[in-house]
Amino acid sequence: MTDPVSRTILLLDIEKYSDRDDVEQAYLRRMLYDVTDRALEAAGIDETLRMRADRGDSVMELIDANASVTALLRALLTEVPAQLRAVNRMASRSAQIRLRGVVASGYVAVDRHDGWVGSDLNHACRLLDAALLRAALRERDDDFALCVSDSLYTGVVRHDHPGVPAAGFHRVTVDSKNGPLTAWLHGRVPEISGHRGEDHGDRGAGEVPGGPGDRPAPAATPAAPQNGPQNGPQNGPHQNRPAPAGHRGAPAPGPAFDISGGTVSFGGGYVAGDQHGVSGGQVTGDVVMGSKTERGERP
Repeated sequence: MTDPVSRTILLLDIEKYSDRDDVEQAYLRRMLYDVTDRALEAAGIDETLRMRADRGDSVMELIDANASVTALLRALLTEVPAQLRAVNRMASRSAQIRLRGVVASGYVAVDRHDGWVGSDLNHACRLLDAALLRAALRERDDDFALCVSDSLYTGVVRHDHPGVPAAGFHRVTVDSKNGPLTAWLHGRVPEISGHRGEDHGDRGAGEVPGGPGDRPAPAATPAAPQNGPQNGPQNGPHQNRPAPAGHRGAPAPGPAFDISGGTVSFGGGYVAGDQHGVSGGQVTGDVVMGSKTERGERP
């Protein structure tokens, strides 16, 4: 095995690759390599400065540490979305290509079987496979979601170089089998169970998290009142994506329940009497939950 050498790590992965047939997979692989090569060329990184490993539905690049990381990020943020738009504009739905990307830095060694070894590479792969990054891609209109490691953000992104706006990246923490990993996601942070977005400054009032699907789902619509407990989010192509922020004074979306006629229904029970406010307020009058009645008391 060679001694570990400092490298820039680039990982790109095709969304829902295994859902396609052999002909479609072969086409998507050609597009993946073409998009990757064009992005690296745009960044001024030729073949002598990089090593490539094929992972079927993804490609891994080890890039010489002397190559410009700023130029690479700039190309990923501009060139890759533009290429994907051009490819998908002329492709059928089954041939649409959408990519997750990770850029990290660290030490990687190459063994005698041409295998790559290094904890920094392992962490980058964990980020690429994170549910948070997958959810972010489902919400993107430009078919590309990018995440960078914490060390790369600290060393490059936070300095706000031209074409790489630091404000566009948001700190997130993702869970992995080796513990929580800190990273920086470009664009809006989705909210999913078990993963924490630590910067929600770009989320408008009244917005709700997006849902899984090949393409961004339509805006959420108010749910009709119904009896029984509300179901949680379900995976599927028709799950609602974030609704736009409402105007001042408009209520934010919330659970589907009716506050009309002085009653609130919860699975067959109801609250009757005076109600003051909804959250943090007070309820007076008779409270009936199922067959049991509790007397509300006025303060």
